[in-house]
Amino acid sequence: MQPDFWSLDASPFVPSSTADRERIETDFEGYIAGAFKSNGPIFSCVVAREMVFSEARFMWRQFNNGRPGDLFSNGALNLLERPWPGGTTGELLARMEQDASLAGNSFWTRTDDAGRYGNRAGGPGLRLARLRPDWVSMVIGSHSGDLYAADARVIGYLYEPRLYGLSNGGSPLAGSVLLLPDEVAHFSPIPDPAARFRGMSWLTPVLREIEADTAATVHKKTFFEHAAVPNMVVRFDKDVQKEQFDAFVAAFKAGHQGAFNAYKTLFLQGGADVTSLTHDFRQLDFTSTVGKGEARIASAAGIPPSWLGFSEGLQGSALNTNNFAASRRRFADGTMRPLWRIAAASLEVLFRPSGASTHLWYDDRDIAFLREDSRDRADIMRVQANTLDALIKSGFEPDDAVRALVNEDIGLLIGHHTGLVSVQMQPPLDANAPPPVLSTGESDVIDDG
Repeated sequence: MQPDFWSLDASPFVPSSTADRERIETDFEGYIAGAFKSNGPIFSCVVAREMVFSEARFMWRQFNNGRPGDLFSNGALNLLERPWPGGTTGELLARMEQDASLAGNSFWTRTDDAGRYGNRAGGPGLRLARLRPDWVSMVIGSHSGDLYAADARVIGYLYEPRLYGLSNGGSPLAGSVLLLPDEVAHFSPIPDPAARFRGMSWLTPVLREIEADTAATVHKKTFFEHAAVPNMVVRFDKDVQKEQFDAFVAAFKAGHQGAFNAYKTLFLQGGADVTSLTHDFRQLDFTSTVGKGEARIASAAGIPPSWLGFSEGLQGSALNTNNFAASRRRFADGTMRPLWRIAAASLEVLFRPSGASTHLWYDDRDIAFLREDSRDRADIMRVQANTLDALIKSGFEPDDAVRALVNEDIGLLIGHHTGLVSVQMQPPLDANAPPPVLSTGESDVIDDG
């Protein structure tokens, strides 16, 4: 039996960096300063994901024979509704999405005012605590001693708060703690193919696009700062003196440099010759160049450009009503729902399900962004109701018809027919035929009138 972790001295489990510790390699501070806080398209993508992602709520869901059942809630989920004083589920999800976008991983644990981590029993000031992702190392263990063997697994999460970020060489503080796997919710929606247990930021594949977009922004700014016209070279006669050259350059800059001096007529003194070196924005097709880069960034984020207001999504058939609705559905079904499902499974580690067949699930019924999906669900339900009505009228048992409809397997109806068919399929009544026998055993005469 392994002793309780909190009764052990944690120092043996906090060695220097070794091969059995898989540290997050993402430069978290670099992504924040170089992308999120300084690049408009990246900020737009992260915030767009964050705003929709944070609208979901969490509830328990029962699964019957592998099929999802009813959603319900109980007091065990109160901590998700108020994860910290003044906090909400939306703020929790927003933080999870930010960490996942910028670092590829988001780590959370339970703590209380007494400083106990991984606290399931409850206590004064119980809350969820965010573990900054670049301060977390995953400790890997294996019975075979090979950290890359099939039986290798995460045996703990080492959290080392630092006075400064790792990129600045900060030293660990005294608050370092080792948490067990069932004490940490690890949200990593995009697995890193080079690692077995950690996630990868969606920013990583488009770093060059980010750099190019930033360079384009700098180019545009420089364009307006330096005359707002094509860069040019001015040639002088070889006999021009340095004093004359300096005076001309000063006068030229004063009268023609800067956005407010754009497009002024250029007058040159004898011997000066001007040659343009570059093209203007229209000749460079600047909008198209920047738009293509924005579209690639939006694609990596899993968001259609039209929903972000990017130029590539605001032209042509992309603004067609049906295409716009299809883009919204692609964002909701292809990006948001998988993120919600993974987040629910990650957070379930910190909570006790109320039953063996009960799991933490997301509730999207009150999300305004998915309001159009309610109409689609109503249309689907109407079609299913018509199908159910037709099956019952055809003589199948109602319960079996419902089961076949839910499982989308018409084979479940085999052997479950009542033997009764719709009255429209009965042969015409013969007036000369003997009267039918009633269930009471008595006969009755059919009145032709």
